[in-house]
Amino acid sequence: MGIPATGEQHVLTLPNAGGEVTATVTELGASLRRLVVGGTPIVQDYTSDGIPSQASGVTLVPWPNRVAGGRWTLDGEPQQLDLTEPKAGNAIHGLLRNAGYRVTDRSESAITLAARVFPQHGYPFLLDVSVRFELVEDGIAVTHGVHNTGDSRAPVGIGVHPYLRVGDTPMRDLSVQVLADTVFETDGGIPTGTRPVDGTAEDLRSGRPLADADLDTPFTDLALVDGRVRHRVVAPDGRAVELHADPGFAFAQVFTSRIYETDEGRIDAVAIEPMTCAPDALNNGRGLTWLEPGEQLVVSWGIRLLPAT
Repeated sequence: MGIPATGEQHVLTLPNAGGEVTATVTELGASLRRLVVGGTPIVQDYTSDGIPSQASGVTLVPWPNRVAGGRWTLDGEPQQLDLTEPKAGNAIHGLLRNAGYRVTDRSESAITLAARVFPQHGYPFLLDVSVRFELVEDGIAVTHGVHNTGDSRAPVGIGVHPYLRVGDTPMRDLSVQVLADTVFETDGGIPTGTRPVDGTAEDLRSGRPLADADLDTPFTDLALVDGRVRHRVVAPDGRAVELHADPGFAFAQVFTSRIYETDEGRIDAVAIEPMTCAPDALNNGRGLTWLEPGEQLVVSWGIRLLPAT
């Protein structure tokens, strides 16, 4: 049997009174491929014979989302990244989407993966990257670390691209809730401005049915609940899956796909992408972190299953 397209499949398990929690994390892209709590899948799996569909579950570093034209300016010098979204002519989702991660620590219910960003076209910096996945009784906790191991300060953003589900409930039967006061106006996925969500179809604060939604929409000014940002998809029976994150994840993208590839064929799926910076942050600077040599950025997020209330 050959090696899967996503490399080694790291399976985690955590027995508990509420039912076993299991997850699969892949070598490629440190992707969260599966997460099941007490028999209920809460992230969408993808086809077993291909790369992560629509960037499913992949760690996005040293920037999430897009860089317009792959161009930005560093200390007055133009920089040109490789164009990894060729149809739109942009650089998208960082530099490790198609990289393998090595294991640095492992137990039955947790794993730490690491990779390195080398200086390259348009990004002349050296970074060490780590991602730790740890199962908890209602889901998973994930911690990202980025360490500037080079000799000059480096611009950094972190994101992740999970597709959420509530068991076997079809995506179009779910509603989505994002407690964001501000939405970005975009052109081809690149921000052109912001506006309040009040009175618009992008106001997801009270929940919006996904039945007819077509979203590829970034948000900011996220409310904190008990010190964390919290986004949810909710099933008709009241069960919900929540993505919660540090306040450092001050931006979020909601993306609905009609071409998500599974072993059963294409389905509709919804991603909620926590991000520490805005789309095109290498140009607009919103949320971008500049790490001095030797400095680290550490942030965390998680996904959990919430019972019907």
